[in-house]
Amino acid sequence: MTALAAMVLLAVPAAARAEPDAALLAKIDGIFNDWRLDSHVPGLVYGIVQDGRLVVVRGQGVQDIVSGRAVDADSRFRIASMSKAFTALAILKLRDEGKLSLDAPAERYVPEMRGWKYPTRDSRHIRVRDLLNHVAGFVTDDPWGDRQQPLSEAEFTKVLKAGVPFSRSSGLTMEYSNFGYATLGRIVSNVSGKPYQVYIRENFMAPLGMASTGYDIARSPLELRAIGYRWQDDAWLREPDMADGVFGAMGGVETTAKDYARWVSFLLSAWPPRDEPDLGVVARPTVREIAEGSNFPQGTMRASAIGGAPCRAAITYGMGWRVSDDCDLGRTLSHGGGYPGYGSHVLLLPEKGLGIFVFTNKTYSGPSVPAWKAALALLAAGEAPDRAVAVSAEVVQGYALARRVWNQGGIAGVTDSLAANFLLDRDEPHWAKELARVKAEVGACDADEAVTARTAMQGGFSWTCEHGRISGGFLLAPTLEVRLQSLSFEVVKP
Repeated sequence: MTALAAMVLLAVPAAARAEPDAALLAKIDGIFNDWRLDSHVPGLVYGIVQDGRLVVVRGQGVQDIVSGRAVDADSRFRIASMSKAFTALAILKLRDEGKLSLDAPAERYVPEMRGWKYPTRDSRHIRVRDLLNHVAGFVTDDPWGDRQQPLSEAEFTKVLKAGVPFSRSSGLTMEYSNFGYATLGRIVSNVSGKPYQVYIRENFMAPLGMASTGYDIARSPLELRAIGYRWQDDAWLREPDMADGVFGAMGGVETTAKDYARWVSFLLSAWPPRDEPDLGVVARPTVREIAEGSNFPQGTMRASAIGGAPCRAAITYGMGWRVSDDCDLGRTLSHGGGYPGYGSHVLLLPEKGLGIFVFTNKTYSGPSVPAWKAALALLAAGEAPDRAVAVSAEVVQGYALARRVWNQGGIAGVTDSLAANFLLDRDEPHWAKELARVKAEVGACDADEAVTARTAMQGGFSWTCEHGRISGGFLLAPTLEVRLQSLSFEVVKP
């Protein structure tokens, strides 16, 4: 194991949580197993990564219906479009190294694109960023793209030279394109001077200790491979294997649960921002950039089969990830993988340090529902809290000001620490009146509970008082000196 691989999975924060208890594990196992049986999936493996550790990994069913070999953490599955995350991060890494620009025309790096016929005279020539965000104007190509996996470099060059039809002008909306990510793979090769698969292996897979991960399934020992099947005529039919090729950049990765956990751990390690040394294969700010979308959000309801309250969210495509703000789980990064013989899903909750992934060996099985149901089960059990925001010196000072205002029953003693707007929004007499009203309702408060940071400039607090509770908060002004911009003391109601 490389030093970096050890850092990614083994340098666990002191507060890292242990494996969920037996009852919760049984519930999550049931979620995946029920879905597997109902969906006619021969076998699957799922993993839960928390705070840099693979805390749960479970195999269900078989990786090969002929031999009957059980699925385990070392079974090798193709993960289809979850492969796009490697391509996107490779582009960002090359950008960091000054070898390409996201806002440059893609034809700068793929000369065969020059001279393409665009839908209109005023259509913007496709940028590298457009390919990352699926806004290049290409037509959605599922499942056509999946069958292009074995395409050779020479054949792809001919396609690029000939040009492709457009669904619309670039930069108008998100439309998913496997062809676009295959083109990004060509950019990686041309800019790095190495074949795409070699570049990914040398810069990501090898340093992260992903020794059982690659693109060429012919090199995988047959006894370790999860064989791909489709459900047809009430029986499993083996899907033909597809060789490695150009479209591997959009969907060709084969990996194991153990290896993929290293990738998930590395990505999640980019959150939260912090001062400690940055030892990853890509800088933490660059990894966090994968969550930056194309600004073309699409509103959608969370699938009812997932459970929980009805939840409508705006989803945008970042860089190899679908990004949304879920009403229960908070910010999520997710991606599915559909492929002849395989279906997969990954869900990252970066503010919680939590990742859930599942691989299956059935064509287009789409296991997103059990992955999200498992996340909600962890949340309900208290196993997926947000990571605490570090309390800054400014928040400490702001909290001290809030306590002074409360103890004094007015703001006269802190006027030098008030922002310009503060007394214009509520003058001194009305502050005194409001504080007297709240104190009469809750009685005496020690007001010595710890402050909670919402950001480095905003804090909240909860006080237990004589006959009531206070929920308070403050926001600091954007000035170098600590100044209160707003302050509140709310009585907690039933």
